[in-house]
Amino acid sequence: MNANWLDQLAPERAPAPPGWWPPAPGWWVLTALLIGVAIGAWTWWRSPRRRLRRATLRELRKLRAADVTTGETAQAVQNLLRRYALAIFGQETVARLNGAAWLEFLAQHGAPNFGGGVGRSLLAACYGGGAAGADRAGWFAAAETFVRRAVVPSGRSMTPRAARRRGRTA
Repeated sequence: MNANWLDQLAPERAPAPPGWWPPAPGWWVLTALLIGVAIGAWTWWRSPRRRLRRATLRELRKLRAADVTTGETAQAVQNLLRRYALAIFGQETVARLNGAAWLEFLAQHGAPNFGGGVGRSLLAACYGGGAAGADRAGWFAAAETFVRRAVVPSGRSMTPRAARRRGRTA
């Protein structure tokens, strides 16, 4: 046998390093998944119902921080709740409600505190001028509860009128 047969072999060469393009199928799947999650999160965040809720809660916080009389606060809370309910439940359902019927509606649709003394004190301060037994903290707590828990009628995310105002077709 020839002792230098190893010298006759070709020199050692490492294979070329792998390129970064095209990525492996797992990276394509991960990219598609991340894009889908981003689009889903953006859609969820921009939904008209959530935007309306956030705007209402923001206005409620401003009212809580405002330095106004009890009667003005009661009227502002009442008007804010009425506007929110009109946008969510529609004019046919909410527009004609007043007094005890309005408080019962609020209690049935997410704010049970309005069914008791808190609701009566809100109406008394708002319309009767009875600010003596006003439960200002209770109004805000019940209003926030209503905004957060308002049960939207099934099959409809918001009224057709509110959808048209936001540039969507009914």
